[in-house]
Amino acid sequence: MSNPFFDQVDSIIARDPAARNRLEVITCYQGLHAVWLHRVSHFLWNVGLKWIARVLSMFARFLTGIEIHPGAKIGHRVFLDHGLGIVIGETTEIGDDCTIYQGVTLGGTSLYKGVKRHPTLGKGVVISAGAKVLGGFTVGDGARVGSNAVVLKEIPAGATAVGIPARILHPDLPQSPDSKTKEYFSAYGVTPNVDDPVSMALKGLIDATIEQEAKIAALEKALAKLSNAPAEADAVGSSDTKRDLDAIKEWLKE
Repeated sequence: MSNPFFDQVDSIIARDPAARNRLEVITCYQGLHAVWLHRVSHFLWNVGLKWIARVLSMFARFLTGIEIHPGAKIGHRVFLDHGLGIVIGETTEIGDDCTIYQGVTLGGTSLYKGVKRHPTLGKGVVISAGAKVLGGFTVGDGARVGSNAVVLKEIPAGATAVGIPARILHPDLPQSPDSKTKEYFSAYGVTPNVDDPVSMALKGLIDATIEQEAKIAALEKALAKLSNAPAEADAVGSSDTKRDLDAIKEWLKE
């Protein structure tokens, strides 16, 4: 029978190669301490002792450097890695097995009381260092948010969001909870083999330009043959343009 206490500790060991054993995690990981203290303050909040809950959350912030509103809902095996500077708002909901790095803000954009102002994270979400997720939308299961991204709209399950404002990349990793998925855990939200959508669009435009240059050069040669006029100078200019565009494509790949 699984023990929720040790499940939480073991999940941290599985996701952090710096964690050597249970004793080290229990005594030295302030993210774990913040979650434990939040469990108590959240219970007090739900039974109506809201002022005491806020005082306890303030003490937890002083002790750990992590601010979690007692009204926030946090699932099982949530890992606040490093943790310093994390802010989690009142109506935030965090699913099981999520990983949140230092400097993350799960904030709201509305000033209305009693409404859903903060985001909902699905299961297995990774929010990387310095990212801001602002608004009452959902971040789908297994989604990843890159460092310092500013997310203002919903993210589909399994997708990656990068940039300011965040742009959505296509899902690229398996989402089943088996061992194959585990090896694809995206520390700091870094996803392999994914290009930025803006770079991909620029590459497409460059490819189209090169193709048009080739067609124009072929037409110029055909016209030169019909008019018996030399086309060497035009061919040299077209070659220089193609070389410049190829250099830009290589730069975008980097």
